[in-house]
Amino acid sequence: MGIYLNPNNENFKKITCADIYVDKTMMIKVLNRFMETAQEYVCVSRPRRFGKTIAGNMLAAYYSKGCDSRQLFAPYKISRDTCFETYLNKLNVIQIDMNSEFRNERETDKLLENLQDRIVEEFAEQFPDIDFGKRESVGNSILKAYSKKGEKFVIIIDEYDVLVRENVSQKLFDQYLDFLNGLFKSNTLRPAIALAYITGILPVVRDRIQSKLNNFREYTILDAGKLAEFIGFTAPEVQALCTEYGADFEEFKRWYDGYRQRGYEIYNPESVVMSLEDGGCENYWGKTSTYAVIVDRIRANFEGTKEDVIRMLAGESVDVNVTRYMNTMTDFSTRGDVFTYLIHLGYLAYDREEKTCRIPNKEIRQEWFNAIEAVDDYAVTNRIIQASKELLAETLRLNAEAVARSLDESHIHVTSNRSYNNEDALQSAIYLSYIYALNKYTIVKEMTTGKGFADVVFIPFVPGIPAMIIELKRNGSTESAISQIRERRYFDSLSAYSGDLLFIGVNYDEAAKTHESQIERFVK
Repeated sequence: MGIYLNPNNENFKKITCADIYVDKTMMIKVLNRFMETAQEYVCVSRPRRFGKTIAGNMLAAYYSKGCDSRQLFAPYKISRDTCFETYLNKLNVIQIDMNSEFRNERETDKLLENLQDRIVEEFAEQFPDIDFGKRESVGNSILKAYSKKGEKFVIIIDEYDVLVRENVSQKLFDQYLDFLNGLFKSNTLRPAIALAYITGILPVVRDRIQSKLNNFREYTILDAGKLAEFIGFTAPEVQALCTEYGADFEEFKRWYDGYRQRGYEIYNPESVVMSLEDGGCENYWGKTSTYAVIVDRIRANFEGTKEDVIRMLAGESVDVNVTRYMNTMTDFSTRGDVFTYLIHLGYLAYDREEKTCRIPNKEIRQEWFNAIEAVDDYAVTNRIIQASKELLAETLRLNAEAVARSLDESHIHVTSNRSYNNEDALQSAIYLSYIYALNKYTIVKEMTTGKGFADVVFIPFVPGIPAMIIELKRNGSTESAISQIRERRYFDSLSAYSGDLLFIGVNYDEAAKTHESQIERFVK
C-alpha cells in the first residue's frame, strides 16, 4: 500500500460514512465494460463540486490491490451486480491529485520530476525484486512491472488540467506534456494499462495537449454519454433526499437543477448536501467560486454577447456554437467561445438537442447578478433588475403605468434594433422587467390555456399572491388583449386561482416604440 501506488480505501470510506452519501457505485460497471471493449482511456470533465474527486476515490477503493474493499462496497448496488468480483482489488492503481501536487510543490518547475521520483520509490517498495533506476519514469516503471510480472495498472488523475488553467512556466508545461506522453501515447505501454481515468474542469485542450490525449474518450458537461447519471445528483436522488430530510423538492429544483444530460436532470451535489445539512436553500456556489470569472469574460463583449447575456438573465435560452472553443484559458474570439467556457465551469447549462445555453438555476443566477453589477456596460440592465422587485409590487397594486414604463426601458436592452419589433423581443422585455418574480413565480411562455396559448403566465409557488396572465399585442390595444384573455378562457387552466388572478394586457406601438398596459383583477 502506498500514497500513489495501490492506495488504501480510506478516502472513499470517509465519503460513505458521511451523513449524506448517494450511491454512484454502478459507475464501476460501466467502466468495467469500457475496459473490456478497448474504451479504457476515459476523460471526465465537470465544473467544481460535481463529485469528480469522489468518483475517483471510489474507483481507487474498488480496483486497488492496496486494500480489501469487499465489506465497504457490500451495502451498495455494485456489490449485487455480476461484474462486482471481476476486478475487485485485483489491479495496481496509481492515483494522482494534480491540483494537490501543484499547490504543495515549493519548486513548481520540479513538480513532475519530484512527483515521478516519489511514485517510482513506491514501485521499488512494492516490487522489490525489480530494479527501478534512480531517474526512472513512471511510464517505464509500469512497463517493467508488466513485462516481468504481468501486472496491470489503473491510472487515476484528478484535476489533470490544473497546469492548463494556471499560469505555469513553459518549462513545467513541457515537462507535463512529456509526462502525459510517457503514460498514454506508448503502444508498448498500453497493454499494461487496464484503465486510465482522468478528470478536470476543462475538456482536453485542442492543441498540443490533444495530441497527447487523443486516445481518450471524453465525457463532458456538453455530452456525458453513458456516464451522465454518475457525476452530479439526478432528480430522483435529490427527491429521495428531500423526502428523507423533510425538505421541499420543488424548492431544491429551483435552486440547484438545470444541468440536463442524456435525459437526466443533474443537480449540483455539494449545494444539495449543504442545503440539507443546514436546513434551507441558499447560494453555496458563491462561497467556493467567484463571479469574477464571468466578469472577465463578458467584459470582452464580442458581438452579440451583451444582447444574449441579457436574454439569459431574463430566463431565456440562446443559440451557442460549442465546436470552436479550444478548451484553453486564453483563446476566445467569439461569444460562442465565451459561453462554451462558462458552460464547462457550470455558470451556464447546455441543451445538446437544441444547441442552446441558459442560466441553469437560482443559485447560479445570483452569481450572474453579482457579475453584471461589476461591469459598467450592464449598468442599465442592473438598474432594471434592481427595480424589478418594486415593479412586481406595483403590478399587484394594479399600477398599469409602472408596467408600461418598465417595458419601455427593458425593451431597449434585450435586443438589437434589427429585431426590436418582433414578439420574442417583447417577451424578453417582460422577463427582464419581472426577473424578481422568479423568486415567487414559475413563469411559462406560451402556456396552453383555455382555447389557445397565453403569451406569458405567472404561476405562484408561494402563498398569498395572485397568478397573472399577460397577453401581448402589437399596434393594437390593451382592451383587445384583455378581451382575448376572457374570450379564449386562458384562465381555465388556473381555476385554483379564481378570484385571485390578474389579467394584464400589453400593447406595443411599433412606430413610437412605446408600451401601454392595462390590469384587471379577474372576478368569476
